[in-house]
Order: sequence, then C-alpha cells, then structure tokens
Amino acid sequence: MKLRKIVSRLQELHPKEIDLNLDRIQNLCQKLGNPQDKLKAISIVGTNGKYSTIQAMFAILKEANIKCNIYTSPHIKSINERFVFNNQELNDEELANLFEEIENANNNEPITFFEILTAAYFLKASQYPDNINLIETGLFHRFDATNILKANLASIVTSIGLDHLDWLPESEKTIEKIIFEKASSLLNSNIIVAKQSSREISESIKKTILNNSSNKFFHNENYSFTMKENSFFYYEDQLGGIKLPMPNVKGQFQLENISTAIATLRAIKDFNIKDEHIQQGITKINSIARLQEIKSGKLKELTKNNQLFVDGSHNPLGAKVLNEYLESLNCNKHIILGMMANKDHNEFMSYFMNVKTLTTIDIPNQPNSIKGKELKDKLNNFKNINYKESIEEAIRSIPVKENDIILITGSLYLAGEVLNLN
Repeated sequence: MKLRKIVSRLQELHPKEIDLNLDRIQNLCQKLGNPQDKLKAISIVGTNGKYSTIQAMFAILKEANIKCNIYTSPHIKSINERFVFNNQELNDEELANLFEEIENANNNEPITFFEILTAAYFLKASQYPDNINLIETGLFHRFDATNILKANLASIVTSIGLDHLDWLPESEKTIEKIIFEKASSLLNSNIIVAKQSSREISESIKKTILNNSSNKFFHNENYSFTMKENSFFYYEDQLGGIKLPMPNVKGQFQLENISTAIATLRAIKDFNIKDEHIQQGITKINSIARLQEIKSGKLKELTKNNQLFVDGSHNPLGAKVLNEYLESLNCNKHIILGMMANKDHNEFMSYFMNVKTLTTIDIPNQPNSIKGKELKDKLNNFKNINYKESIEEAIRSIPVKENDIILITGSLYLAGEVLNLN
C-alpha cells in the first residue's frame, strides 16, 4: 500500500509522461551527489532485443561470480522488476523507502516519473560500487534520462527499427533519424553493434558512430555465430571460437542477442569471462514475456495439451523475428492480439499471414490501448478474425486441434496482464 501511494504521488509531478530533456534529471542527481558518476556500467540502446541481451549477460556474469545491478523498462508484472541490486529485485518496502528518499530530494519540482525512477536507480546502484550495472536506455537515448553517464564500460546497439514514431516530427519519422537519436551520443569506450535487419541500417549506424573513438565490434565482421547440428551452435570472435549448447530460450533472434552479449563481455578484458561461464550461463537465462511458454497456471489449464506462449513484441521488427520462429514450427498457429493505440497495427500483423485464427482483445487496465473491436475492424484482411472481450474468453473460443499452438502477443502491457492473470 505504501509503495502504491508513493508511486501515485510521483506520477503527478509532471503533466507529461515523457518530456525529452536532461535538465531535470541532472539537477536531481546533483542534489543526490551525482551517484551516476560512481557506476561501472554497460549501456544498452536499440529498438528490439535490449531486455534479452541484458538477461543473457546477467546469466553469464552470475556464472563468473560477478554481481550485477540492472535497470530495465517497462516492467511486465511489477515495478520491482526494474530495480535489481546485488542480483536481487528490491522488495516493496525497500523500493518505497528508496522512492521516499528521492521524493524528498526532489522537493516537488516538476519531473517525469521515468526520470524519478532513473535517479532512484542511480542512487541505489552507487551503494554497490563494485557491481556491474546493466542499464537499458529508454526512448531514443540522446535525451533519455539514463544518458547522463560520463563514462561506461561499453555501449551495445541492439537491432534498430521503426518504433515510437509518434514522438518524432512528421518530417523526421525515418530510420536514419532513429539511428541518430540512439547512436550519436554513445560514450567513448567499446561499442558492440548487434545484427541488424538490413545492410542499410548497419551502414547508417557505422556512419553515425564514425567519429566515435570507441573500440567497435560489428556482428558478422568482428563476431558471429553459426548454427550446427546436434543441438549446439558455434560462436566466434577475435579471441577464438566456442562450441555452445542451445540456450533455454527459443528463437533464432535469441541466438543473435546471446551472441551480442558474449561479444560484449569478452570485449571487456577485466571480466575474465571463461568459456564455461558462457556455456553454463546461456542455459539459465531468465526471460519474461519473450517467447515465454506458459507451462502451468490458470490460463494454461484452459489450453489443456496445447502449448501456450506469451510474447511482448509490439513493433514490426519484433513481429518479423517472432514470425520467423513461428514459421519454423510445423503446426497451426493461433494468435490472440492486443496492442497500444499508437502502434502500426497493420504493419505489425503483415508478418503473420500464415496463422489459422486471429482473435483481438482489449488490454485490461490500459487506457492508451486500442479497443479490440476497433483493432478487428482495422485488420479486416484476415479471413478468420474474431473479437473477444477477455483473455480467457479468447483462449476458450479458439478451435484448437492436436499440436496447435496459441500465442498471445502485441504488447508488453498485455504480456504483463497475461502473466499476472495466469
């Protein structure tokens, strides 16, 4: 109750949810003694794959007995997920006390909720100066609240695509503008660039960071991976190759994220990451709502023997890689879809033409989501499309046969509702 009350107060300190400006966060952190200057950090920017890359690094670092602090957004099930210190999430009381300290320092000055959260993370993380901080940047990066670090160990650029276009002027809704916003202000240290969806995007990133003096590592130039038979894959970089077991997460895109995580950790010599840390770590990745199979619980009981997956993909790039996994399966696929109103709904679903049924739903507790009926009307090119009010009703309505799978996707907010409901 205390945590809920203080969160409500903090959300009312600024009329806008997002206001791209670094002044407020810098002023608040100055009052706190600039805790961000005391951190050993790896910054993760990009459109897709940030969370998965962080979780892969976390799993490997734990095997190497290196403790981590982690800052991610948004959360899926509870706000506590955003605050990991010494390898553990803060509990409600710890988080409430931390927020109270930040609230007092801020003294009712106008500041966005995300900026408050970021200052809170920096302050708590500074209490663990020897830990490695894995910091996911938010919207675009250049004016993101996390972008006030003066130094870091590395910057990772994950896959970049078109998303959050509603925050850009009409004339600047381009991939080049997004790349500039995400990559033009990266710090001078190490930059690891993940596999991109096109050569044009890779070249644009290279051009944007051309004058950055960092050591640079590009997928397929400085590190790569290849699929092998007998349930393993092979990773290779300037330090040599490693035969690796298949990870405990599904999808080709996860191998790309894991390879980027490995490249980053091997680029930072102080970590002394050994092959066995990687081999063991990648089989213990904790990945919530990223092609996550629900194996038990209230919703799983409704599907009986059919597999049920939840995935938070919400932009075209995410849809593309998700569909690549679905296409590798020899079965009928049924999609339950809920999305936020500001997304490109038709572009997102254009990658899923080979699905047996599509059921649109309302996302509970999300006033900025598109209503399921409206979403159904927008996607009228799908032959077998239905609308149901609730997640449970949608699952019950699907005419599944043996080996069919059900996938709930379209929004991280929907994924959180699904997991909490289950």
